[in-house]
Amino acid sequence: MAAGLFALTVPISAGAQDMDDVHLNVIPRTESEAKRIISVTKPTTDFSAAEKFESNQGGATTTRARKDANAFSQSSENMDFAAELDFKLGNALFRKLWVSSPSSTLASDGLGPLYNARSCQRCHLKDGRGHPPEGPNDSSVSMFLRISIPGTDKDAPAEIAEYLATLPDPVYGGQLQDIAVQGHAAEYRLGIEYTEVEVELSDGETAYLREPTYTAEDLGYGPLHADAMLSPRVAPPMIGLGLLEAIPAADILAGADPDDADGDGISGRAQIVMSREFGVPMLGRFGLKAGMPTVREQSAGAFAGDIGLSTSLFPAGFGDCTDAQSTCRSAPDGNTADHGNLEVSDESLELVSFYSRNLAVPARRDVDDPEVLRGKEMFYEAGCTSCHTPKFVTHRLEDRQEQSFQLIWPYSDLLLHDMGPGLADHRPEARADGYEWRTPPLWGIGLTEQVNGHSYFLHDGRARNLLEAVLWHGGEAQAARDSVVDMLAVDRAALIRFLESL
Repeated sequence: MAAGLFALTVPISAGAQDMDDVHLNVIPRTESEAKRIISVTKPTTDFSAAEKFESNQGGATTTRARKDANAFSQSSENMDFAAELDFKLGNALFRKLWVSSPSSTLASDGLGPLYNARSCQRCHLKDGRGHPPEGPNDSSVSMFLRISIPGTDKDAPAEIAEYLATLPDPVYGGQLQDIAVQGHAAEYRLGIEYTEVEVELSDGETAYLREPTYTAEDLGYGPLHADAMLSPRVAPPMIGLGLLEAIPAADILAGADPDDADGDGISGRAQIVMSREFGVPMLGRFGLKAGMPTVREQSAGAFAGDIGLSTSLFPAGFGDCTDAQSTCRSAPDGNTADHGNLEVSDESLELVSFYSRNLAVPARRDVDDPEVLRGKEMFYEAGCTSCHTPKFVTHRLEDRQEQSFQLIWPYSDLLLHDMGPGLADHRPEARADGYEWRTPPLWGIGLTEQVNGHSYFLHDGRARNLLEAVLWHGGEAQAARDSVVDMLAVDRAALIRFLESL
């Protein structure tokens, strides 16, 4: 572990359960397994053929690559029959349309009063990637603005060093909701304007980027705080989350180099957050700035912020409504005795979490195609693997057989990196500053258009294709981005073909 990572620390070592894996029933690795894993996960230097097991990006959970919009909606391939039933129940809850309280449908009421969507599936379209609105008349249901104001040192957890404290907006809370139940005003309407930016590439090619400006318009509860910080977020794809959760914290922390001790210009940092469930600092893995430590907490946070539903982790029946929104706070909700005083029971939350953990990663396509292999070589030579770590092996787990001891290929280190001023949102989140983002996994990225009908990428969907996404990279990724700009056109095309095969 890097020195100074925690104000209070505990030892973290490969093969030992630690505070970051406290929610998992881990079987420690043997010494021989640890040595074998080091060998297996070492980046390749041979690009003449595909690596062994490379097509199975999600290990034994990998599902075949379907050619329809359901490619991200399949269960872990190694799931048994009983678990398949839980997956289907979780799927039903993930797709469920919630209604406002009071309602005769007691199992489905509690929506809002302020919300961004009526179901999980309406943001994570077909379990895949959301998108910005195409124009003023298009829905922004799979995109919203997070909001916060600067905090002080007393607002930061004492257990976590280098924590950048923020507070919810005193009126609008932690995110802006653009829909409300009947009788209430929505908080805002999302406004986006784009400016075209020209980028000259080698071999006489030219690319065009669109630089967005975001505004919160038609504010329903008065002006924003003078120091309000806004950050756009598009719903990310759901595949492979359980596998990411099962990567040993020690293996992720081993890639952290916050002071760039090796001088390679890459200084990935670990996101550390306080767990609501366990009450200890844990490694952040989920969310665009890795602000959530587990799939369960991520699911509960989305229920509260996106749909306005209470869980045992976020028990308020009024969702993200603040003290200043008194009418919202006093509105009827589903926290009744008929509901067990929660709108989403622990059983339902666990089913949704199980479903989210077991959305399978599709198999790669064309792994032995010469152009794909050339593109893979370009990806490695450009230095992209400095952040997009190709391989990990998950923990041995006693009670999660699907994710247990799998060789996986997420192409992410799950660390925070400074991505430069072009992508900066200037809004801190826990230990992530306004320039840092978690490295997104790349598995399944080539199926985005097939699943979601668009090819918009990055945290706010500004990139209209994979090349644009690469060209927005800056900061620690500037050198890799410049390598792509300087490539021969044929090599640049091969790089994109490689990404499309993931």
